Amino acid sequence: MRRTLALAAGMSMLALSACDSAPPEAANPATAEGDAATTGSSLPEPSIQPEGCENVDEFEIGLVTINLQALFFNQINDAAQAMADEYGVDLQIISGNDDSVTQANAINTLVADGADAIIVAAVDTEGIKPSIRAADAAGIPVIAVDAIVEDPAVDAQVGTANAEGGAQIGELLLEQAGGQGEVGIVGALNSTIQLERQKGFEEAVTAGGMTIGTVVDGRNIQENAQTAAENLLTGNPDLEYVYATGEPALVGLAAAVRSQNAQDRITVVGWDLAEPVVEGLEAGWIAGVVQQNTYEFGYQAMAAAIDAACGNPVQEEYPVDTQIVTPENYEDYLYYLEG
Repeated sequence: MRRTLALAAGMSMLALSACDSAPPEAANPATAEGDAATTGSSLPEPSIQPEGCENVDEFEIGLVTINLQALFFNQINDAAQAMADEYGVDLQIISGNDDSVTQANAINTLVADGADAIIVAAVDTEGIKPSIRAADAAGIPVIAVDAIVEDPAVDAQVGTANAEGGAQIGELLLEQAGGQGEVGIVGALNSTIQLERQKGFEEAVTAGGMTIGTVVDGRNIQENAQTAAENLLTGNPDLEYVYATGEPALVGLAAAVRSQNAQDRITVVGWDLAEPVVEGLEAGWIAGVVQQNTYEFGYQAMAAAIDAACGNPVQEEYPVDTQIVTPENYEDYLYYLEG
């Protein structure tokens, strides 16, 4: 029989500070034989384990993610799956295909199927609330990961301070630009998280003397982002600085910069490492990237889901830190690409 926890979690923005220090020890890949056996040889060691209960291996937990294209979401999935395997949990991973209605339908199906807990990375933090409330009404704990969903139906929030991360990468760009110049933005206007990152960035750079130019919408889809970025660069031939608010936006922007041979005139900052991004960091035209500890998103969300399903107390907030990756320190973070 399912054991659930009724917890009204008053959600608030996580006050985290990104830093440019080396990754914490808990985030480094596991090297001990026992660690590799429990988390998978290619995954970092988790910093958290659930308290659990006797019937954990009977649990069915759903993870409704945004898409299965971005490395960011797949690393969250990998970590959640590794912990689910360790505890014998049946984990069902469902792609929302960048669509809030698809996500809502997936949650409604999990509720109808009697899932023991649900983890969701929401595309639209407002649009997802009716489905989350339906899960709560059915006694199913809900863990929000990445996007902050401010609703008492959410039992725990695993996330980072997106606006603050945007502000910090904005400060880095201000240093690069000497506080002058216009910045174009490749965003995802359908993503609550990326709108927060855009807002934090815009406030920081405009306060420092720069101006915001054209904003294009990649809709969190790499191909769309590349097309939007190419239009941005073509329509603004004198543009020197561009900010990308997420992995698909940054990868698409990187492809656009290369296709137009604009590496010598464009300086890029953005979010989340990927192979094309590392190439830009090596060459120096990508000046900085906000990197989130993707694996900790997955581990902490799964640990909270297991404990909530067991009826154990869970934290309202599980903060996950970020680091600023630059051409000078990027080699310290390449393990994020080794999964």
